Amino acid sequence: MKTEAPVISKRIILPFILVTSLFALWGFANDITNPMVSAFKKVLELNNFRASLVQFAFYGGYFTMALPAAIFVNKYSYKKGVLMGLALYALGALLFYPAAAFEQFYYFLAALYILTFGLAFLETTANPYILAMGDPSTATRRLNLAQAFNPIGALGGLIVAQNYILAALQSDDLTSAGMLVYETLDEGGRNSIRTSDLAVIRDPYMILGLVVIGFFIVILCTNMPQNKEQEKKSDIKESIKRLFSNSRFRGGVIAQMFYVGAQIMVWTYLYQYAESINIDNTTAVNYGIAALIVFLIGRWLGTALMKFVDSGTLLMYFAIGASVCTLITIFVPGMIGLYSLVTISLFMSIMFPTIYGIALENLGEDAKFGAAFLVMAIVGGAIMPSLQGLILDFGGTGYEDVYILGVPEINLSFILPLICFVVVIFFGYKTRRN
Repeated sequence: MKTEAPVISKRIILPFILVTSLFALWGFANDITNPMVSAFKKVLELNNFRASLVQFAFYGGYFTMALPAAIFVNKYSYKKGVLMGLALYALGALLFYPAAAFEQFYYFLAALYILTFGLAFLETTANPYILAMGDPSTATRRLNLAQAFNPIGALGGLIVAQNYILAALQSDDLTSAGMLVYETLDEGGRNSIRTSDLAVIRDPYMILGLVVIGFFIVILCTNMPQNKEQEKKSDIKESIKRLFSNSRFRGGVIAQMFYVGAQIMVWTYLYQYAESINIDNTTAVNYGIAALIVFLIGRWLGTALMKFVDSGTLLMYFAIGASVCTLITIFVPGMIGLYSLVTISLFMSIMFPTIYGIALENLGEDAKFGAAFLVMAIVGGAIMPSLQGLILDFGGTGYEDVYILGVPEINLSFILPLICFVVVIFFGYKTRRN
């Protein structure tokens, strides 16, 4: 009788735990940074376009560094790739100190850009490294298990951002009725508030940088396993040629770009949807936290189900579930629509690691470069939300300026995530095993 291969071998449990912890570490960075668009806008009195450069720098770092990271790993090893990622991550976080001292927005953008170089290294390296840590038959389950810790870090980042940054900013006086109070301050008073608030933004990143240095030291001193098949050096041109002749890999890159776009749209515009039904931003944060919690539940549930259902089929069913919830969000305004919007996160939960695992399945040494293109597909998170914003501008800057198909533009704008989920359904259908 054939024995099923273990998801994680006991002999590499410590290295697996260390690499898995990185998923939480970059999840923390993602969700502590998302609210910084609002924070910098208030503190440095920026317009919406300049404040949005926070996300541009963030996604730009991913897109810029993913392929160089794969080339680095190809020349050296997965372990050295992880160490380089942690070094860049820590450097970017610690650069918040001089950025706050000079009080220059573009210094903060440079720090974020470098920080995200580190995240690109970690994602390009850690994902295929987890796939390589064991039997190929359990690779996608293993990656889903590791990715289940990503939303734990994301929850931590969101909680820190809300309670220790946004809640502590004196520049909140810049908004609403507080604007009148702020306008009475002289230049010295404004400068004092700016300096204080930039220190509030700086400090969590400084602590984060020190934590990342701690991870660097631990992994440096730990004997990490090597997968000789996946870590042997390969010709980049030939590897890329083989990758893009593989229809499953090509489909995976496309599906990943659309999925990440859908995820960012759902999590970004949840707050505008809540505002359209008269829920203030402070209260709406609770729905954002709820979305991350159900996302985490979905990751664990999906990992368990993969023991019984193949990954392509499960991906297809989860994408169908996300599509149904999105349709309810569009056509059933009010609290039911908001609850459905939160529930989408349950079905999105397995999509990133499952698409990733399917696309890289049995690619061997080409997985290093394949991982880079899948990380570069994260650029969908920069493109898609801008398109949704254009729909929101139909008729004006409000969320209910015009009605189309009987619903306001805020509801209709979620047709874009719906299209993205249909692309994922198709990819899951094409890669399912009968």
